[in-house]
Amino acid sequence: MERSRKRQASRSLEKDKPPVLGMIQRGGQVIINMLDNVRKATIKPFITKHVAKGTQTYTDEYSIYNSLEEWGYKHKSVCHGKSEYARDDDKDGIYEVHVNIMEGFWSLLRSWLRPHRGISQESLPLYLGFFEFVHNAGIRGKGQWH
Repeated sequence: MERSRKRQASRSLEKDKPPVLGMIQRGGQVIINMLDNVRKATIKPFITKHVAKGTQTYTDEYSIYNSLEEWGYKHKSVCHGKSEYARDDDKDGIYEVHVNIMEGFWSLLRSWLRPHRGISQESLPLYLGFFEFVHNAGIRGKGQWH
């Protein structure tokens, strides 16, 4: 009985908060996409379509990214679970290993979505696409409404 309740709760959570994968080029464009699930077989085609082989990638410690090197990418990660948020691997004083730019983007997206409570899963990709466009076009603040 207990086990079936836990499974049902996790299915409900997946329905309420569908997974969204985002990638941002430092100083550049962002790509975000709602996913059916969070599995390597789902993210690999999305990554290989949008990211050139050999690109240096930075992620958090989520195990789904462990195959990035196997797929042809350079990969470094930070471990938020160990309170690591940025790292200076080459000791030049610049903390280049971080995911702070993407984290900042997620924060902006959540703030923008908050007033639109109750977005259906069918509509969410449209909202994500609009927000991605606004970011990539460099439109800031109220400028997006003129």
